[in-house]
Amino acid sequence: STFDVAVVGAGIVGLASARELVRRHPSLTFTVLEKEKELAHHQSGHNSGVIHSGIYYTPGSLKAKLCVQGAALCYEYCDQKGIPYKQCGKLIVAVEQDEIPRLKALYERGLQNNVRGLKLIGAKEIQAKEPFCRGLMALDSPYTGIVNYKQVAQSYAEDFQEAGGMILTDFEVTNMEMAKESSSESEDGLKYPVIVRNSKGEEIYCRHIVTCAGLYSDRLSEISGCSPEPRIVPFRGDYLVLKPEKCYMVKGNIYPVPNPRFPFLGFHFTPRMDGSVWLGPNAVLAFKREGYKLFDFSTGDFLDAVMYSGLWKLVLRNLSYGLSEMYRACFLSAQVKQLQKFIPEVTINDVLRGPSGVRAQALDSDGNLVDDFVFDGGSGDIGSRILHVRNAPSPAATSSLAIAKMIADEVKQRFEL
Repeated sequence: STFDVAVVGAGIVGLASARELVRRHPSLTFTVLEKEKELAHHQSGHNSGVIHSGIYYTPGSLKAKLCVQGAALCYEYCDQKGIPYKQCGKLIVAVEQDEIPRLKALYERGLQNNVRGLKLIGAKEIQAKEPFCRGLMALDSPYTGIVNYKQVAQSYAEDFQEAGGMILTDFEVTNMEMAKESSSESEDGLKYPVIVRNSKGEEIYCRHIVTCAGLYSDRLSEISGCSPEPRIVPFRGDYLVLKPEKCYMVKGNIYPVPNPRFPFLGFHFTPRMDGSVWLGPNAVLAFKREGYKLFDFSTGDFLDAVMYSGLWKLVLRNLSYGLSEMYRACFLSAQVKQLQKFIPEVTINDVLRGPSGVRAQALDSDGNLVDDFVFDGGSGDIGSRILHVRNAPSPAATSSLAIAKMIADEVKQRFEL
């Protein structure tokens, strides 16, 4: 029960980071602590499965850099491990004239980010690629792909364990503290001074901690005595699915041109590795941090969100958008109307309600969505021994191997491994 480094969270970022750390430091001991009984159970197992190419992100940002690097590493890793994927491409489609300048700006941004193979295409080329899709102009991203990220995460876990790492599931971290002076009389007490305790009272001892806790990243930071900001506010995204006999209408990813006035991307068409097609998602406040169903509710999670001033500032700035999202969440016809802008042939009889995911949206106290990756630690005995991955938003799954390299660099520098 003694380790040099404990990684808290067995999502795709935590597992990728643990894998990278054990490969770089084979003489050290590592563990991954996961509160669920299975790995990649939350965001990593409920995402769209898209391997993003890096078009949307601000040039020079960590998101842009890590996404482009991460996509290349993801394809390479899947090839090495024999993990199936499809490089089915993506069209970002302008359906209104006023979207075309924004589409062209996205194209320029993608070029600045060194995204491979980008080109602008017209209405006839759109139909050649997606026969049922209608649009005025589109940005064609041929290197966008799809994969089952849960399978990728499981493979990272196998690599980690084969290199000597230990994964402890059903281990919900509830407390971190320095070992009492009496325990430091032993050699182990001096070498492994941090106690990490779970909800059952079980404990492990370690030298350093890396947290990759997604929906609980802010709470783990508070437990360790570090900053509570940025706060996590959970947003549920509900998908529709095309009926199996209608999946022929979609070949690759079809996305809208993002509107900078709105905080979330909007409805899109996403083919899946199993042959199904997901439609959506919407974005509504979740009343439970892991609340995948409409009526899932946690009093603590709900109060945490609604008592945070940052959420109210976000809501007031986007009131009409938020009300529209809630309306669409309730009425299937309203969601189908959004989809018909791109594929007019889709009808309400062609779709079914599908799965949901919960996004760990980091918010600052001014109500701004924290758009880039946030890594921090703290001061004091425990704070100086911890690295929190506070915000790893989409495209974190795509970027996981690139993020892991950066986290491993940061761990080496902070902890002098």
